[in-house]
Amino acid sequence: MSTKHELILRYIEGLDIGEKISVRQVAKELAVSEGTAYRAIKEAENQKLVNTIERVGTIRIEKKQKENIERLTYAEVLNIVDGQVLGGRGGLHKTLTKFVIGAMKLDDMMRYTDAGSLLIVGNRLKAHETALHAGAAVLVTGGFDASDEAKKLADELELPIISTSYDTFTVATMLNRAIFDQMIEKEILLVDDIVTPLTETVALTMNDRVADFKALNRQTSHSGYPVVDKNDKLVGIVTSRDIIGKSDDETIEKVMTRHPITATRKTSVASAGHSMIWEGIDLVPVVTESGMLDGMISRQDVLKAFQMAQRQPQQGETIDDIVKNQMKSVSDPSNTVEFTVTPQLTNQFGSLSYGALTTLVTEAGKQAIKSRKRGESVPENVSLYFIKHPQLGSVVQVESNILHIGRRFVKLDFNIYSENELIAKAMVMFQLLG
Repeated sequence: MSTKHELILRYIEGLDIGEKISVRQVAKELAVSEGTAYRAIKEAENQKLVNTIERVGTIRIEKKQKENIERLTYAEVLNIVDGQVLGGRGGLHKTLTKFVIGAMKLDDMMRYTDAGSLLIVGNRLKAHETALHAGAAVLVTGGFDASDEAKKLADELELPIISTSYDTFTVATMLNRAIFDQMIEKEILLVDDIVTPLTETVALTMNDRVADFKALNRQTSHSGYPVVDKNDKLVGIVTSRDIIGKSDDETIEKVMTRHPITATRKTSVASAGHSMIWEGIDLVPVVTESGMLDGMISRQDVLKAFQMAQRQPQQGETIDDIVKNQMKSVSDPSNTVEFTVTPQLTNQFGSLSYGALTTLVTEAGKQAIKSRKRGESVPENVSLYFIKHPQLGSVVQVESNILHIGRRFVKLDFNIYSENELIAKAMVMFQLLG
């Protein structure tokens, strides 16, 4: 039986794209309290099913596919440029495919402007109307206004006209930055990318018995299963270790582990893997914000995700990417990597920043661990101090020394040199994910 929360989410999913909703409307339509409706709408917003826009309200939007995450909605553009809507509010939920800088003659401008575009232009009133007729939205820079005719047309076509006080160059830079940031976000692996969905997840109930567990184990070869109540809310997890020595007639409720470690679809894979290693578990149930079972992930899923991520091309470059791309191994000794201090990695004094050096050390440590055939790892504890600060353009060498390798942890000591002088030392403990 579905909960009220789930019924509201299904109701929202069934609404037409662009339709407005409100807490009061949902509460009345589905005969639930306004508090229940509010919580469900907030979860729908987290799931990207709706978007709340200032002075407009909450609107059903098209859920973005992962491959299109680098696209922005006009509502997001409105927030980025700190603009105001002159017309066409009904189209703020729509997604733009590209933006066009209107710094050319009108005919030339229109060759590049088509449906789904965003024309960025100043107070060229004719260009505003022409772009709307072509199916494009308009972003007016310099704080200029649009004509009443253009505003009326925008409302009819549900294509926004947005005004911003920024100049065209600044606006283009801001939008590029927003797209770039989303491309970086796209590369961060989330549990949502690897979860075994609820439809494929086998669960037990508290009233099932150990014999039922054994039957499922023979059928699926899985070592553990989530335990749910009659409403599919997660109440525990049961594994092969829990049933050792237990009678076949014993109920699952008596042998299961209550309050298990869980994750949500928004949890990063790295964080979930860290919890698995730290707690010594192989399975983690995935739940919704209301505690309903939403799927499962295993340690094998985490390892496969990390291996796959390493083979994917980089779309957006983070500071970690810059460090890793510039690192190169030094043949003698083999446990040393070399790196040149670049402007992006300096602090306000022009020397290598603490954060960049931390990344350099941990990446060097990961390479050293892989050279010992120990697979993937994550840093658990870092102790680092500077003796001397390397300046911009300096060549830095990091020498890694493995002090101890255990079943779950590796301890390394690092000496960092520049111009044959010891400039920093570090000690890092890594967790092994394999």
